[in-house]
Amino acid sequence: MKNPLHYIHKYPHRTKRLLGIDFQQFLQLLEQAELSHTERQAEVERQKVRINAKGGGRKPLLSVAEEVCLCLFYLRHYPTFEVLGLQFGVSKTEANDTVHYWLKILRVLLPASLRRTCGIKKQ
Repeated sequence: MKNPLHYIHKYPHRTKRLLGIDFQQFLQLLEQAELSHTERQAEVERQKVRINAKGGGRKPLLSVAEEVCLCLFYLRHYPTFEVLGLQFGVSKTEANDTVHYWLKILRVLLPASLRRTCGIKKQ
């Protein structure tokens, strides 16, 4: 299966159908999401008590752009996590964890009108 992020880079005019927002909005959201993600990771790193050297562990399977795309794709179409994982080439657990991580960030970043368009409920 073709990764939806690769598809929308090839056909940007179809982004609204897949994600619920147009390509320019997706790029702007991606910029803000990456910044917020970096800040969040820096805060976690500051509070962490290290036993092992920095840089150990498994590398992420998806890029930040793919993770945000996965979350928006889920909110637009509501596939099962099994199907979502197949679409993006990850396990259903990884898809579930990714969606829930990015939902916390997207709730803050998106204006109310886009939250409704994408299907994000306010908590």
